[in-house]
Amino acid sequence: MNAFTGDLFELHDAREPWIERLSAGTVLLHGFATADAAVILADLAGMAEAAPFRHMMIPGGRSMSVAMTNCGALGWVADTTGYRYARCDPQSSHPWPAMPDSFSSLARTAASEAGFANFMPDACLINRYAVGARMSLHQDKDERDFNAPIVSVSLGLPAVFLLGGAKRADRVQRLALCHGDILVWGGEDRLRYHGVLPLKAGCHTLVGDARINLTFRQAG
Repeated sequence: MNAFTGDLFELHDAREPWIERLSAGTVLLHGFATADAAVILADLAGMAEAAPFRHMMIPGGRSMSVAMTNCGALGWVADTTGYRYARCDPQSSHPWPAMPDSFSSLARTAASEAGFANFMPDACLINRYAVGARMSLHQDKDERDFNAPIVSVSLGLPAVFLLGGAKRADRVQRLALCHGDILVWGGEDRLRYHGVLPLKAGCHTLVGDARINLTFRQAG
């Protein structure tokens, strides 16, 4: 039996949270969001009505395989002109939905547990992976400064997360991220390359046949 079978996945959902330090600035909080998942997903459903998921266009004219939306004071957007943060949803011209307390509290607590005090996220990128969706290796570098960490919450189907180094050609580590896991990286690791392999088919009791990823940042 491997880490992506249904039986082991259900065991992972049920077990006690634990902390794994992967390097000086990268910490994996196993199962840390499991207890809050139902509330987070309920809050997300309301937000997605105001700012629906969409497949953003990237430079070159290709649509992302991952569906995205945002909440918070700033939202990350992509189009044929490039990548940036914006205060308003370009589809509606309205401000992005406010970040729910359930989101911001979880992000701040996770950052503190990982060793990054006083994290105050003003942006949450919300990615919805359908089966086959992926994220190519990239750096998170559209923020104004890199002093704050990235806090990434996984809900739903498990995924293989690719964690590289400061250069694209550096060796890539493969991490199995399951429902409730939170990966935090910052400090000297803040600009590590990272990505996600194509999502494998499955069904999660709360999320169904998808993976939800919340990525918190201090962007402004």
